[in-house]
Amino acid sequence: MSRIPGSVLFVCSENALRSPMAEAMVKNYYGDRVFVDSIGVRDGELDAMAVVVMAEIGMDISGHKPKRLADLLDTSFDVIVTLSPEAHHQSMEMMRGEAVEVVYWPTYDPSAVEGTREVRLAAYRDVRDTLKNLIEDLLTDRDEGHNPS
Repeated sequence: MSRIPGSVLFVCSENALRSPMAEAMVKNYYGDRVFVDSIGVRDGELDAMAVVVMAEIGMDISGHKPKRLADLLDTSFDVIVTLSPEAHHQSMEMMRGEAVEVVYWPTYDPSAVEGTREVRLAAYRDVRDTLKNLIEDLLTDRDEGHNPS
């Protein structure tokens, strides 16, 4: 029996780069096997460099519209993955008393990295690739000896 969560919510500070990246990867790799959404603690604007690094791996997030945690209507997710301290704190408060697993993946904000365009893109790629690995770990069938392809 599979233990892959049926629904996952990614929460970050602004729903502008980390959580949209994670949402797109789950949609791309797992299709309708997992319902996924993403949201931010506060308002944000989609980050152009996130769009660029996701396009490098064949995923278009350019149409993503950032959403806020305060606007979340349905909290019935199997797993909530938080990607920043602020998102983790807010999610824990909101989910107090709910039967939901809240997982914290401390993920740095690549938009804070300074330097040339290539240095900054490298930081975004690092976050993208880290998220990809964490998602694969989370959504791998945890039955002994079974790893879906």
